[in-house]
Amino acid sequence: MKDKNGRVIYVGKAKKLRSRVTSYFNNSAKGLKTEYMVNHVDHFDFIITSSDAESFVLENNLIKEHSPKYNIRLRDDKSYPYIQVNWNEDFPRLEYIRRPKKGKGKEFFGPYPPGSNISMIMRVLTKSFALRDCSVSEFKSRKTPCLLYQMKQCSAPCVGLRSKEDYEADLGAAIGFFQGPIKARRAIHKLEEKMRAYADAEEYEMAGLIRDHVQLLEEFMKKSFDQKVESIQSEKNIDVWSYWNGAEEVDISLYMIRSGMLLGNKNFHFVKGELIEELEDEILQKIVQYYSEPDEINPDMVVLDFEEETLKDFDEALRTFGDMKVFGRVKKYLPLVSMSKKHAEESQRVRIANADSVYMGLNKLKDLLGMRERPRILEAYDVAIWQGQSPTASQVVFEEGKPNKKRYRYYHLETRPEGNNDFAMMREVISRRIDNGDLPDVLVIDGGVAQVNTVTAVLEEFKVNLCVVGIAKSRDLTRGNFQTTPEADRSEERLIIPGRSNPYILSKCPPLFKIIVSMRDEAHRFSRKLHHKAESKRVLSTWLDEVKGLGEDGKKKVLTQLSMSQEELREYTVNDLINYFGIKGPQAKALWAHLHEGQ
Repeated sequence: MKDKNGRVIYVGKAKKLRSRVTSYFNNSAKGLKTEYMVNHVDHFDFIITSSDAESFVLENNLIKEHSPKYNIRLRDDKSYPYIQVNWNEDFPRLEYIRRPKKGKGKEFFGPYPPGSNISMIMRVLTKSFALRDCSVSEFKSRKTPCLLYQMKQCSAPCVGLRSKEDYEADLGAAIGFFQGPIKARRAIHKLEEKMRAYADAEEYEMAGLIRDHVQLLEEFMKKSFDQKVESIQSEKNIDVWSYWNGAEEVDISLYMIRSGMLLGNKNFHFVKGELIEELEDEILQKIVQYYSEPDEINPDMVVLDFEEETLKDFDEALRTFGDMKVFGRVKKYLPLVSMSKKHAEESQRVRIANADSVYMGLNKLKDLLGMRERPRILEAYDVAIWQGQSPTASQVVFEEGKPNKKRYRYYHLETRPEGNNDFAMMREVISRRIDNGDLPDVLVIDGGVAQVNTVTAVLEEFKVNLCVVGIAKSRDLTRGNFQTTPEADRSEERLIIPGRSNPYILSKCPPLFKIIVSMRDEAHRFSRKLHHKAESKRVLSTWLDEVKGLGEDGKKKVLTQLSMSQEELREYTVNDLINYFGIKGPQAKALWAHLHEGQ
């Protein structure tokens, strides 16, 4: 479905397209969101597929390509760490990574959720089994053993003090800790043997260190293995999906089981009022979306809280992204499905009880602004300038209350003769943003009434109907200054709304407070980052451009390392400049000559 500008606003699928599309426009429409959507539909495009499975995949690809406003996106703002072993290296190591890149010869264990202490466990295993812990370049360049070898925390394979066979035997034992309870127990037994050997050799300090490591590994095992999982230890990697259909929201829970080890879970949720398709169809499409992500390491099995018959076409669609077997409510896996469903229910209860739902905040914003539907995309702007130089601005984008960093933008602004002119610069930013099109639902401006009025005037000039709010701290009128305590800062955050005489105190709605203040702070951080970079480049480049004989290559090397003034640099000899900046002799002489010109 497309709007009058040809922008895709919704992607859907149906076996009987005529009846499905007709249902959007008749009185049986499911909710307000469907009503709002059809009001914006100008024309349709359609694509015929050869199977239901193909339609699942195509729908997912189109949603990823166009990001339609009325499609629900399954978003997770956390990145989950993995342990990687790259068998392409001569002596592989255990690596802690956030974003795995699949490739031949790479083995991954995880993902591990926050709070699992997996980085500590990886370090414990690396030290206990004396595995390599250095980078590839450092490993290849080393001629003598490092300090870790002296501390008996590395076996120095870099200088040939360990055979490849022995090293890989210990690496295999360490990896076994991530491959289920049986192999994990074997790894601990091997460490206990090392502990006893150190004790027999009267190396009690090392024996005590291994003992402490074993205790940490034992504690990790107790937390990670679950009785409900023990019955399926033979299965390697399993993802278990379930959902809880609450009164206002739907929570989806994913339990991750790897080699019998319950690593943890991920949780997603959305408002029921967002639904346009049937709930089960929507959830299955979101699961397809999840496994289509390129960085996702897919499991061997996927177990879902659906009847087997429902998953017939879904199974085929999922195989497009990997060799995964799909199961529904099979008796063997019902305890896992029940556990995941309970977690989804409890997550929703806790979130709503603590008024921490992002949808509560966005719905409050909708009411404050008199909008017909809940705002989905918000953009915040901030201008950074120092003594009238290098003005920059940032645009940060939040979707469904979460940052979408792919849509962040920088603006290099015009340097003005009068120096600081926040209003003129904000006018420039908003004007350029309107020209780019694809506007958000709400603009969030860091500033008070004057800044909001400036933006409103620009929108009126361009004849754009768009909601604007400002965020500012109010002054303590009794003392004539800003309050500085954290409690006061929180209570004094105000939302400036055009046409409203009194600002809205954000602390009255904690979910909205969290969204708006987070956007303001993120806009500050992002604009300062570019501003400092631009200002540094301007100041440093001013005199480096004048150095004849330095060249672009030399200038680049100097800019990379430079952290001192010209006065301090004059104390350096030509050889000092060569060694410090890594530049060539003629370039160093040219730089030295420029620094001492006229002396």
